[in-house]
This record gives sequence, structure tokens and C-alpha cells, in this order.
Amino acid sequence: MTDRTDGDGPGAHPTAEPGRDAVVVGGGLAGITAALALADAGVRVTLLEGRPRLGGLAFSFQRGDLTVDNGQHVYLRCCTAYRWFLDRIDGTALAPLQDRLDVPVVDVTRPEGRRLGRIRRDALPVPLHLGRSLATYPHLPLADRARVGRAALALKGLDLADPTLDAQDFGGWLAAHGQSARAIEALWDLVGVATLNAFAGDTSLGLAAMVFKTGLLSDPGAADIGWAHVPLGELHDRLARKALDSAGVRIATRTRVTSISQDDNGRWTVQVPGDRVRTDAVVLAVPQHETHALLPDGALDDPGRLTRIGTAPILNVHVVYDRRVLDAPFLAALGTPVQWVFDRTAASGLKDGQYLALSQSAAHDDIDAPVADLRERYLPELQRLLPRTRGATVRDFFVTRERTATFAPAPGVARLRPGARTRAPGLYLAGAWTATGWPATMESAVRSGINAADAALLALGRPRPAHLFDVEEAA
Repeated sequence: MTDRTDGDGPGAHPTAEPGRDAVVVGGGLAGITAALALADAGVRVTLLEGRPRLGGLAFSFQRGDLTVDNGQHVYLRCCTAYRWFLDRIDGTALAPLQDRLDVPVVDVTRPEGRRLGRIRRDALPVPLHLGRSLATYPHLPLADRARVGRAALALKGLDLADPTLDAQDFGGWLAAHGQSARAIEALWDLVGVATLNAFAGDTSLGLAAMVFKTGLLSDPGAADIGWAHVPLGELHDRLARKALDSAGVRIATRTRVTSISQDDNGRWTVQVPGDRVRTDAVVLAVPQHETHALLPDGALDDPGRLTRIGTAPILNVHVVYDRRVLDAPFLAALGTPVQWVFDRTAASGLKDGQYLALSQSAAHDDIDAPVADLRERYLPELQRLLPRTRGATVRDFFVTRERTATFAPAPGVARLRPGARTRAPGLYLAGAWTATGWPATMESAVRSGINAADAALLALGRPRPAHLFDVEEAA
């Protein structure tokens, strides 16, 4: 084993000075953000990632001539940290926002056939910006629409700082506020499942209130939707790597950390196969179970709580047709196992036909199902949802599975999520699962990286880059 402080190894930083270097473990959005923020403040940063690429669980891969995203990821205008991240890597133009929230919602359960409704906003102040959309929403009876409005106002009045909200489940709160099963399915879960990766009855009221208050009840444009018009790897790997390189961050992929330890002088040793890196600060930006395995003794009160943070799966079903079957860039569905459908044709590089990606959150029942069974289940549902598929040929059908895609936003999860600081000086935590106040989203991941970098900079005595204040103030 060698103590690498110069040369070409993962810890190589010529003329490194005490109090000026850091190692970030994990190259997902949290780790990339932490590394960029530290480097922007003049810290010499080494980023270690076990995979051959950056991007964490928001990545792309090749399938023949197709460039495939492992899952469909979107963000909202209120996601100020992720928007900062896109700007920092020069990717904003490649993941534009809608001019105005507009979500087509197709219900296939109507006796008269499939029916289209829309959730969209007007150029009016909150809450009037959604008033016309709710008043004309065809998937709810008139009485339910009125009760939804009253529940929204009650939700707006909740204090997100109240810790008792986390102990309650969102489904029970909705029922207590007059929401019918149909209203929960056709509106609350339509939004909530996609953003929280759990149905209302399995979700902390605190997290659900945060999502709906921030996204729908804070600013008229807060819920406008943005998504990558290129493969995610173009953003989270190629452009992120370019930004890291320009900032002077040393990147070592295919480099899995096996242990971390601190000496009597407060310096840290990060062990990788055949090598070790000495540093002043370490940011662990890996999933909670990996973090638990790497934590030194005494770094957290009750470190076992990390293993009690549950996980939730996301299944993505990918279908390539020989012709165009969907004109909208995406739609949401009711009355079918299909949740959201996205057109990924242009981003994938497909030259003819159409490539659709079905994003299935909280997919506990389907996550381990054989591909043949999923094909038999979902293709007929697409025929119900999109009539033009009935005469189309399926050129390809495949699935991607993220069994532990997010942390489970169950009641009580807030007390399990640690902050960025640990009890070990110089050791910091990042990841969407940490205490950002957000559910497990790209926004939460970026915010966690900012939190960890901020804490590390304070301890290292380094100035905090002004752009970090910009993100915080825009939140």
C-alpha cells in the first residue's frame, strides 16, 4: 500500500497543502456537486467512483443503436439547486423547462372510452393559477373538485417545521380532509407517486406537504416541468466530467473505496484496492447502506438508523414501435397500471418509428417480474391508452430495474435521515437520502452535495462560493 499525495494515483495532488484537500466518495449528483463546490472554493478535490461512469442512478447506456436512459428523470422550476447544477455544467439548454405547466392525463376507465384531461396553470397568482384546471378537470366529479380545493388550502396552512407531520401518513390526512379514493387516485397520487415514489398511504405527511406546498402552492410557475432532451449521460457524465476537469477535480472511476479512517492528527485515510489517499476532509456521497458500511465508529449517534431507512423501487418499461403512436412529449394515465409515458425517440437517436419509456414508480409488484410477463401486462395497456399502437409493430421491448431507486418516504423517516455533519471532524455525508427536507429527487441529491461542501468549507476555513448562497436564497 502507498500513501498517494503526488503522481498519477487517485490521490494525486502535487504540492497539496494541509487544510486544502478533500476526497469525495461517490460520483452521483451529490458527489459531483460536492466536488464542484469544494473545488470552486480552492480546495484540491479527488472524486472516487466505483462505476466506470459518473451520474449515479441517472445514467445512460447503449442498446444497439439506441442510447437509453436507465429511467426517466424530470425536475421542476422550483428545483433551484438542480437548476444551478445544470447551469454549472453548461447543460441548461439541454434540459429545458416548459413555458407553463401542462400535463395531459388520459383516463381509460370511462364507459364512453378514453378521455383526455389536463393539469395546467394560468398566468394568475397562487392558488388561482390552478383554479380553472381544477374546475374543468374531467376525471373528478364536481363535488370532489370542490373538496380538493379545500384540502389544498388546508395543506397550504401546514407548518413544514412541525415535526409531528412526519409521524402521520398522507393518505390518512387526505381521507380526514374529505378526499375520496377517486380524488386520491386521479390527482393526489398522480402527482405524489411520481415525485415521492410511494402512494399516499405509505408517505410521510411532512414530505408530501413539502412537495405539494413547494411545487403547487408556492409560486405560479413552481411546478413547470423540465426534462433532458439528450441522454442523461450527456449531462451527468460527459458535461459533469468536463466541468470537474475544468475545476481541477481529479476523477478516478472504477475505484471502489473499501474503508476510511482518521489518525490522531485529524487526517483521513481513504483506502482503495492497492492504494490509499490521505486527505483533510472526506465527503461520503454514496447510498445509505454503503455509508453505514464505511462509517468509522462514533461518527454518528445510532448509525444503525441508516439501515432502517427503507428503499423503494422504480421500474422502467421501454417499447420501440415501427411508427409514431404518441404526439405529446409525455402523458399521465389513469385506470391502468401504466403511470407516465415519455417520448424518448429524439434523445435516443432512433431514426424512424417511436421509442416510449414508461416510468413506473413504487413498482413493488412488478420490479422482479420476468420480461415476458411484463410484456404481456403492459403492451395491451398501451393499446388501451394509445389507440395507434394497435396497428403498430413492436420492434423492441425491454425493461430497466432500480430495486433501490430511492429511499422510502414512509412516516417517521425524517428522524432517520442524518445531516451533512458527523461527529467525526472532517467527515461529511451527502446523498438524496440525507436530511435535505426533500424527497429522493435530483434536487435533493444536489442540495445534499451543497450542504456537505458548505460544512466542509467551514471546517477547512475556506470561503464559501457566492453561488451556494444563490441556491439557498432561491429556495
